[in-house]
Order: sequence, then C-alpha cells, then structure tokens
Amino acid sequence: MKFSARNLIVTLVVFIVFLTITGSLFVVNETKQAIVLQFGEPRQVISSPGLKFKIPFIQDAMFLDRRMLNLDPQPEEMILSDQKRIIVDSFARYKIIDPLKFFQTVRNEATFSDRFGRILNAAVRGVIAQYPLTSLLSVERDNIMKQIESQVKPNEINFGIQIVDVRIGRTDLTEQVANNVYQRMRSEREKEASLLRAEGEELSQEIRASADRQKTVIIAEAERISSILRGEGDAQKNIILGEAYGKDTDFFNFLRTMQACKDTFGDTEMSMVIAPGKVCEKFFGDINKENN
Repeated sequence: MKFSARNLIVTLVVFIVFLTITGSLFVVNETKQAIVLQFGEPRQVISSPGLKFKIPFIQDAMFLDRRMLNLDPQPEEMILSDQKRIIVDSFARYKIIDPLKFFQTVRNEATFSDRFGRILNAAVRGVIAQYPLTSLLSVERDNIMKQIESQVKPNEINFGIQIVDVRIGRTDLTEQVANNVYQRMRSEREKEASLLRAEGEELSQEIRASADRQKTVIIAEAERISSILRGEGDAQKNIILGEAYGKDTDFFNFLRTMQACKDTFGDTEMSMVIAPGKVCEKFFGDINKENN
C-alpha cells in the first residue's frame, strides 16, 4: 500500500509538472502575433515567431493574424446625387500593425468588422452622394475610391491597423430604379428610332420627288425629239410620195385608192364587188363596152 501510494504521488507530481511546462509554453506562428493576457488584461505583445513562455494557469495567449485581412461589410442601399438609389457592396484590405491597440479597442476581428464596417459604409455613403450614377460607371470611379480612402484612413490609429486598399466591389440598382432606367432607355431608343424613321421618310420623299422630276424631264425631252423626228419623217415621206406621184400619176392614184379601201374595210377575207362607175371605169375601163 505504501508503494502504491508513493507511485500515485509521483505520478500526480509528474502530471502537475507536465501541465506546468505545457501551460507555460506556446508557439507563435510566422503568420500570427500574440498578446499575453493575465486574467483578461494584456501583459505582453509578441510579434516574433517561435517558442514563447508565459505563466501557467494565470496567463493565456491570444493570437491575431499579421497577414492582410479582408473587411467586407454588408451591402447597403445609398442615394446618389441624381436621386437614384443603388445597392453598394464595398470592401477594404487591412493589416493589424498594433495588436495591443487593436485588442484594447475591439478585442477581436469580428467586433472590428462590425464597427469599422459601419465607418466604411458611412464614408462610402457620404462620398458617392456627391456623384451621379454615370460617374460610378466611368473613369471617375478611381477618384471616388481615393476620396473614400482618404476619409477612412484617419481611423487607422484608433484601431491599430493599416488600411491597404478600399474598393467598391459591386453597385446594383434597386428593382424600382432598374425598371425606371430600363423604361427611360427604352423611351429614348423608341424616340431615336422614330426620329430616324421620320428622317428616312423625308429622304425617301425627296428621292421620289427628284425621280419624278427627272422622269417628267426625260419624257418631255423624248416627246420633243419624237415630234421632231416624226415631223422630219413626215416631211421626207411627203417628198418621196411627191416624187413617186410625179413619175406615174395613174398608178399612184390607183395605189392610193386601194389603200383607202384597205383603211376603210380593214384586214378581212371578204370579197368586194365594185359596181360600174367612175372608180371602176377610171382604173379598169368601161366594163359594159368590153362585154358587148
């Protein structure tokens, strides 16, 4: 029993020593920085990596990231200078450069994100309220970002951080504004289309009027030339007919009479009987005298 009690005491002492040693040692990673707390109060800031010591049981180590961190507050609806409402999603990149100040101000990153997120959104709201929507969608956006960053930067010292960058990640129109913008764009396009159609119709009428004028001029000129040629043709015809009439008067009278009959009766297969008379005797002689 004495041997067992002694072993139990030795085991208990070894266990207590083990807890003391493990409780007094902790490792600071390269990506972390630590604050040694004693009963919740900061006693030491450790920025270098490696194996570190603290008083066991009464001291504890709190670790903070030394890398670049992301602050992404909730998107908020904001009003622009042209009274349009948009939903703005802003974000920031920061580093913790004064762990003690950071701990004393916000204790942890979650509390910091909540408090500094409100500061960031307030700065964004105050700056973009001076600009219309078109400015946020143009090259002027970079200047807006610089103004927001200049308003956020003075708060660094209060939190023990360094602001690396501030950006507006996304800007969305509210549903009502989006519908209004769409309707206005549609109205502008319809107005532009109506204007183009009116201009096209006016140009079409001018082209038609010009074509009609050219048509009238061409037809008038053609009729004039046609009348001249027809008159010259008739004159030449009369000359030829006069010359022909002078060479054989009887044949010319006979031909003209036949032409007159053709013009009178037209093209037909009907037979024509010529009764004795002046016309018949003139070209065919006295039929009665021949029959006797």
